[in-house]
Amino acid sequence: MDTYTVLLVDDEEDVIQVIMKKINWEGLGFSVIGYANNGVKALEMVEEFQPDVVMTDINMPYMDGMELAGHIKADYPGTKILLFTGFDEFEYAKEAVHLEVEEYILKPVNSIELTNVFTQLKIKLDQEISEKRNAEILKKYYLESLPLLQANFYTTLIEGHIHEEELEKYLSDYQISLSGPFFCCLVIHTSSSQVPEDINPLLLSASVEKQAKEYLGEKWRAKCFSYLGKTVLLAQLEKENEISELTDECDRFCRYVHRIIGANVTVGIGQVCNHILDLSKSYSSARDAISYRVLYGTSRAINIQEVAPSEKNNPGSSHETELSHLFKMIRLKEEPEIIEAVHAYLHSISFKEKSLQQHHLDVMELLSEFCRFAANNDIVLDELSKDMGELYGKISDMEQDMLEQWIVNISVALHEKLLSERNTSRKSFVEKAKDYVHNNYVNEELSLDSICEALGVSNSYFSTVFKKETGKSFIGYLTDYRMDRASRLLLETNEKSYIIGKKVGYTDPNYFSYVFKRRFGVSPSKYRTEYKESEK
Repeated sequence: MDTYTVLLVDDEEDVIQVIMKKINWEGLGFSVIGYANNGVKALEMVEEFQPDVVMTDINMPYMDGMELAGHIKADYPGTKILLFTGFDEFEYAKEAVHLEVEEYILKPVNSIELTNVFTQLKIKLDQEISEKRNAEILKKYYLESLPLLQANFYTTLIEGHIHEEELEKYLSDYQISLSGPFFCCLVIHTSSSQVPEDINPLLLSASVEKQAKEYLGEKWRAKCFSYLGKTVLLAQLEKENEISELTDECDRFCRYVHRIIGANVTVGIGQVCNHILDLSKSYSSARDAISYRVLYGTSRAINIQEVAPSEKNNPGSSHETELSHLFKMIRLKEEPEIIEAVHAYLHSISFKEKSLQQHHLDVMELLSEFCRFAANNDIVLDELSKDMGELYGKISDMEQDMLEQWIVNISVALHEKLLSERNTSRKSFVEKAKDYVHNNYVNEELSLDSICEALGVSNSYFSTVFKKETGKSFIGYLTDYRMDRASRLLLETNEKSYIIGKKVGYTDPNYFSYVFKRRFGVSPSKYRTEYKESEK
């Protein structure tokens, strides 16, 4: 990484301008991506741009520099923080140490001192990046990954080949702690087609695995290993509803590794279970979640319980691979791919090389799986709602061409119904979010976290769906709604601005005025005055 990004934060714009002009940023290996005049705005910009360095004043309105630093360290631990202030206070310095701040600089800041600070910071950032990308370190880690016996146990576990009576002995002999009480399998897919020029794809995957272990391993007590070319983590949860927090953390991880080592990563999150042996089902659903990247995009986390909450188990079949593939195409692809999957399935059951009895069993099995798929996804098809005996008799007597067309018709109909149900579910989900805003916008504490908790979904999934359906971020929608309500109250009542601010969720009158002016271009009082003058 040749150039590192810097965000400057200070409520005194002239201070920022001096810093921007007097420092040779390009020569030091940095670029200033922007500046903010308060902590709230700065946090929004950190979320959007994820800068490498944030240099912030401490004493600011709405959110001071210490609180801002706390938020950044919690959600973006890789970001370096520099604090500068006019206050030489011991308590500030002590808190800065606690927050692992890189430098605590006293104003006035001179260019020589600041140049020295960023020179040393550049060296530190280069060393960190070099360590993460160093091929020899990655090779060593790759060869010295998890002990062989533990890795064999984990792979056998997710394949579903561990028996109940053997479990405790394996855990004891291999010194493995899986105390739960809830478990969830994560599958990390690293794109092999989008790889930085200076790194081998195999070493890139190893680096992603190393970062996953560091980023997610300790907090979620995760067991990390490689399996079939992907990184797999067996995460442990204290409570079942922690899955939303885990999803958001995985989403941040995807963006983190893309920024740090250039890897394009998708994390599939399987269903939560309360028994170790059910991790095989969680693994299977996590792999299904990865498939949904064709719908939701890459470099993000995809939780199967959010994108496909009703799709439970894969079909159990003597032709499991082909039948599973057919239902996967029904969920994710379009008609041409579905027709191709139907051909593959029919070829696998080989009409010409089996008895009539076996043919009838295959037809019965297929019909059963179609009905199960429809029921699991709350889909009603007239053709599958008929008397089962009558329907079975009808398709058992079909010639191969007719049966093939019938399967194609049912498969395409299921795909269209699933797509329609999915779109309806998303719209209903967004309408619930809007209603929640309309009923709770007065509450100053209303936030992305609180609405996601109320709806029972992760921040990342909610943000993706909400923006796709409305064209706005949730915070943008909430702010616009509050400002629209405030503008009406200004025109329809004679209440003071600070009272109106409280009525739309702003207890700080200065911040209310700041947000209002950013939306309408004038202060609340001037907005009211101009309207009254235009009415004369």
